[in-house]
Amino acid sequence: VSDLRPRALPGSFDVSRSMFDLRSPPHRFMKRYDSFSSVPSSTSSRKDSQGSNRSLDTITLSGDERDFGRLNVKLCYVSSVEQIWITVLHCKDLSWPSSCGENPRIYVKGILTLPKPVHFKSSAKEGCNDIEFMETFVFAIKLQSLQAGRLVFKIQTQTPRKKTIGECSLALRELSSEESSHWLDISPPSK
Repeated sequence: VSDLRPRALPGSFDVSRSMFDLRSPPHRFMKRYDSFSSVPSSTSSRKDSQGSNRSLDTITLSGDERDFGRLNVKLCYVSSVEQIWITVLHCKDLSWPSSCGENPRIYVKGILTLPKPVHFKSSAKEGCNDIEFMETFVFAIKLQSLQAGRLVFKIQTQTPRKKTIGECSLALRELSSEESSHWLDISPPSK
């Protein structure tokens, strides 16, 4: 096994190195964000021991049913600083309509469904079967507010034009300081 972590982290002088390593619990450092920020995560965390071996190969699809792919995310709530950490890892087995072209630019838009919704989005990547995002978003929000809401993800194309090609969501009732990994099935966008 080779170490895929970068030796030097360009442009990261003001950010603790530990923030780039998803294996260390986020409560070891206390940098507060009052608005959202995006922190690229270490490529060493691209394999998830619980989720990487899961497969939909055993499910037979019939009729017009189609696999739109899956999104892998990690969540953690750091109660000492009242922060939710949302890490968008990657999209697997992603498919998109032919009208979007062969390799559209694809990004993930996230929405925390609170009384005042919180929006964030990943950087855009070239479309392929397995797109790695490895980005962490941090928000300072009280746990009670979060547990009453949901986290919605929209998989969107940037080119040739903005279009939602799939979506998935996750209830936040179980949100805790224990980091959790989730594989979400992407569904066609709701009308």
